[in-house]
Amino acid sequence: MNFAAEPRVEVGILSAPVLHIFLQGSFRLSAETAAGVETAPCSGGEQTWQLSDGRLIYKGRECRSLLFSPCRPAEDSFALSHVTIGIRFHWERQETQRFRGTLKIIPHDGRLTAINLVPAEEYLTSVIASEMSAHSSLSLLKAHAVISRSWLLAQMEHRRNPLPPRPQTDRTDGADTLVRWYDHEEHTLFDVCADDHCQRYQGITRACSPQVSRAIGETRGEILCHDGRICDARFSKCCGGVTEKFSTCWDDHDEPYLQSRRDLPADPRPLPDLATEEGAAEWILSSPEACCNLTDPAILSQVLNGYDRETPDFFRWEVRYTQEELSALVARNTGRDLGLVRQLVPLRRGPSGRISLLRIEGSRQSLTIGKELFIRRVLSETHLYSSAFVVRREGSGFVLHGAGWGHGVGLCQIGAAALGARGTDYRTILRHYYPGAEIRRLPYGGSS
Repeated sequence: MNFAAEPRVEVGILSAPVLHIFLQGSFRLSAETAAGVETAPCSGGEQTWQLSDGRLIYKGRECRSLLFSPCRPAEDSFALSHVTIGIRFHWERQETQRFRGTLKIIPHDGRLTAINLVPAEEYLTSVIASEMSAHSSLSLLKAHAVISRSWLLAQMEHRRNPLPPRPQTDRTDGADTLVRWYDHEEHTLFDVCADDHCQRYQGITRACSPQVSRAIGETRGEILCHDGRICDARFSKCCGGVTEKFSTCWDDHDEPYLQSRRDLPADPRPLPDLATEEGAAEWILSSPEACCNLTDPAILSQVLNGYDRETPDFFRWEVRYTQEELSALVARNTGRDLGLVRQLVPLRRGPSGRISLLRIEGSRQSLTIGKELFIRRVLSETHLYSSAFVVRREGSGFVLHGAGWGHGVGLCQIGAAALGARGTDYRTILRHYYPGAEIRRLPYGGSS
C-alpha cells in the first residue's frame, strides 16, 4: 500500500437499530442510491435515522449509504449518542461522543452502522488522548503515537492487500474443545473500530493538549518496521512484569519484534520458567520488581483514565468464586453444561505465564478452552484482567491469583509510563518493547 499521502481512516463507531446524531455546523449530505449519488446541503441540528422494512430510506428511495461531509473540516463536528465504550469489559458504559470529519451511515444486518472518515494523524491525536491522559510525559505520548500509527497502518495495509491466510490448525470448535481467538480482520465494513478491541478512539470527546499535539506533530509519519514491513505493534495496559509472545494470544505464528521479555530493562536476573506451573506460581504469587509494578498515582494517571482507575489492582489481583458461581459462569459463557466444576487445569502457558489452553473438569464432562482472551471471557461476567493466573482451592471454591491487565504483547502502557517518568526517551522505550524493529518516517511525514 502506498502511504506517500496521508491516508483517511474509516473508523466504526456504533451499530444500532436507531442512530441519534447532532450536526454542529454546515454539512453536505450525499445519498448513494442505485441511480447514483444525490448531494444537497444539510443544516445542523438533531436527526434520527432508522431502517424502514430493513432499508435505509432518503427522500423515498433506498440508499446504500449516507455521507455527511463537513463544509469547514476544522470547525464542523457531529455527535452520536449511546456510544458504548469498554464493550464486554467491567467498565462498559454509554456516552455521547463528538467527532470531526465525515460521518458515513450504512445499513448492515438489520442495523445502521456509523463510520467516521478522518485523516490518519487526526485519528491518532484522538487515540492518544483516549488511550491515556493528555498530560502524560512527552516520551510516553511519542512512543504511543509511533506504535498506534504503526498498528493502524498495518491493519489498513492488511485489509486492502491481505496476505494469504495462514492455516488455522489450532482453532477448534468440538465436543470437548473450544479454541478461539479474536483479531482485527473480523472488521469488513471499516478499517478499525473505536473501542478496546482495536484502539480507543473517542473523537474530540476527550480533551487534547499541547503535549499530545506536539507528540503527534514531532513523530508525524513515524512507524516501526521490521524486514521491510510495518510492524503490527500490539500493546496492553499492564504486562504483569513479563511481556507475552504473539502466538499465545492469536494464531500460531510469532513476530521477531513481539517476543517475551522482562519489563525491567538491562536486568540480568534470570526468570523462572513461567511456562511451567511451578515457575508461574513462583512469579505470580510474588511481587517482583518491574516497570509496571508501581503505585505512584501521578504516573498511573498518565495511563489510566477516569473509568480505568475504577480498577485498583492490575499488577497482581485476585478473584474468588464459589463452585456454583464458577459452574454457572462456564455454562453460560460456553453453552456447555459441564456440571459442577471440579478442577481448572492449565495445559499450556506462554512465557509470561499466560494460559493459552485450559481444561475445565466438571462432574458431567470436561472441556478444553483457549486462547488467552476466550479463557478470560469464559471465567468472568466480563473479562478476567488476564489469563496469567494460578488456581487455588479453598473448600469447594476457587481462588484465581493473577498478574497483569490485558494480553501482555508488545508495549506495556503502565511500564512505558514509568520509563517515561524516569526520563527515558521514546526511541529507547520502543527498542525495549519491540526488539529488532526500526523507526522509519513515511513520505507524507516529511524529512527525518
